[in-house]
Amino acid sequence: MFTGIIETLGRVKGIETEGSNRHFEIESSISNELKVDQSVSHNGVCLTVTKVQDGKHWVTAIDETLKKSNLGNLKPSDDVNLERCMLNNGRFDGHIVQGHVDQMGECTAIKEEDGSWLFDFKYDPAEGNVTVEKGSITINGISLTCFNSTENSFRVAIIPYTYEHTTMKNIKVGDKINLEFDIVGKYVKRLMNL
Repeated sequence: MFTGIIETLGRVKGIETEGSNRHFEIESSISNELKVDQSVSHNGVCLTVTKVQDGKHWVTAIDETLKKSNLGNLKPSDDVNLERCMLNNGRFDGHIVQGHVDQMGECTAIKEEDGSWLFDFKYDPAEGNVTVEKGSITINGISLTCFNSTENSFRVAIIPYTYEHTTMKNIKVGDKINLEFDIVGKYVKRLMNL
């Protein structure tokens, strides 16, 4: 389980395709601290570390993951948001994040607000996901609060720290982003539809 509080950025150093899988070589400030078999969130996707060496770690994404997330769009030199699993004796700073991307969304607008940024996103409501006003949403693994929530869109406000220390600064209008909707909201919606 994760909280959506990004620890650091990783840099994609290499990508190798093997069948329908992609192996990603990631360099980061925490790579040497990782262990093989450890789960780490990469842009909100929970992936298993397969190798650690020389300040880098390797993870593999299968075809299903590549289709449902923006990991399939990564290129060498791209940045990714990294978060290790939450310690069971740690503070719960974000919200409950599983590292299971529900679907991709798209950035539709970015507005600078004299020290902060407003980002608008849209998503396909046909997949059954919902946002609620002042509810939690995970964008590329970042725990955020959404507002201006509609059936297929929402807005988030980004403070300077989050902007500088995550991939939010790299997002452009039209970019695809990973969305994990609030777990409580998903269960409530499912129960209401029974």
